[in-house]
Amino acid sequence: MNAILKINGQEKTFEGGLPETLAVLLDNLHIDQATVVAEIDGRIIERKDFFRTVLAQGQAIELIRFVGGG
Repeated sequence: MNAILKINGQEKTFEGGLPETLAVLLDNLHIDQATVVAEIDGRIIERKDFFRTVLAQGQAIELIRFVGGG
């Protein structure tokens, strides 16, 4: 069964179901958890809670990545 999340304003389809947690989603997207701030449905998720934040069909997720530079 396909599932859909809205990530940074764009719908993303996951064949075979959603990633179980926010941490798994970030791994699937190859995003280092240490360099991202995550918000789900308008609520900021603390980094320590990424592993226990369960995802649900249709959620809106905003991922903001920190990039170093000068």
